[in-house]
Amino acid sequence: MAKPGNPAAGRGKKKGATKGSGGKNRRSLEGRGPTPKAEDRAWHPAGKRKAAAERYAAAGGKGRPSGSAASAPRRAAKKDEDTENVTGRNSVLEALRAKIPATALYIAQRVEMDDRVKEMLAIATHRDIPVLEVTRPELDRMAGFDGVHQGVALKVPPYEYAHPQDLLEKIIDSGQTPLLVALDGITDPRNLGAIIRSTAAFGGQGILVPQRRSAGVNSAAWKTSAGAAARVPVALAANLTTTLKEFKKQGVFVLGLDGGGDIALPDLQLADRPVVIVVGSEGKGLSRLVTETCDQIVSIPISTAAESLNAGIAASVALYQVATLRTAKPTG
Repeated sequence: MAKPGNPAAGRGKKKGATKGSGGKNRRSLEGRGPTPKAEDRAWHPAGKRKAAAERYAAAGGKGRPSGSAASAPRRAAKKDEDTENVTGRNSVLEALRAKIPATALYIAQRVEMDDRVKEMLAIATHRDIPVLEVTRPELDRMAGFDGVHQGVALKVPPYEYAHPQDLLEKIIDSGQTPLLVALDGITDPRNLGAIIRSTAAFGGQGILVPQRRSAGVNSAAWKTSAGAAARVPVALAANLTTTLKEFKKQGVFVLGLDGGGDIALPDLQLADRPVVIVVGSEGKGLSRLVTETCDQIVSIPISTAAESLNAGIAASVALYQVATLRTAKPTG
């Protein structure tokens, strides 16, 4: 008899155990095949991704599947999905005039036919670009949360950035005096679009944007530039400080805009030289490394009623001043 408290008490002898079966009989092992693949298990992350992909395909490819595919960066998307929608009549017309390889022109139902819309239709027809009539809610979706489409949109491929050195060499080879704008920490694409527009208006030849922590040329930048993005190239710098140093070696003066600058903009003496104007973010201003790279830090005199200027406005004022000094007749 087993002693009280013995965990084996009352269990008796094991029954049905089969040697070599791990204590399980033959019947319990029948019907067990190979272990299912991870993607075939509904509870497994791989299975969830597979189910999401199947729903995505069943919906005709609309939207983005959940899981790793949804969290992947935009540049990893398929080429046919990696497009931008240019909205607004001026922007769309300028893009068509610049012969950007558009894939579709969208026109709102019962759109007001002004001269710009007529020219868009003529260019699209001549270039065999499909013209699709859509509802205004659909155009609202394409334009984004705060986009203004004015009844038209153009689907274009991703923006092709220039190489900084290629941009500079092209300007020099054309016999022009370089006038460029570099963005340091500006992440709002509307500011980028405004600077592109001002650069075109005051005779600048291009924009430099760093590869990281910077706005890119997307639909918002296109719209704000009012089509100037089709004419003014934007170069992508892997490292802005390194690119500015290379430009300095080629005779380009780097001017940084900052409220506490060493020299006031009206007193600028380097306007007739090759220059690149560096604009910092409205909050942090110029970064330390960029500031150390600048040949001069220039301030824009403003009223004490305002603490600072928007980055786009500051760039416009500086570009206007440089353009004015360059075109001024020599005195004496």
